[in-house]
Amino acid sequence: MSKRIFSSEEIKKLSINKYVKNITEKGITYTNEFNLHFIAEYEIGK
Repeated sequence: MSKRIFSSEEIKKLSINKYVKNITEKGITYTNEFNLHFIAEYEIGK
C-alpha cells in the first residue's frame, strides 16, 4: 500500500467525483458503481 497522503485541496477535488464514496488523507473508497464499471472495462481489455 502507498504511503501517500492526500492534501486538503486534493480531498476537496476528489470528493466531487461521483465515483468516490469516501476519502481521507490516507485512502479512497470507491462506489460499487465504479467497481462494476472498472471490472467491465477491464474484462474487455481497456
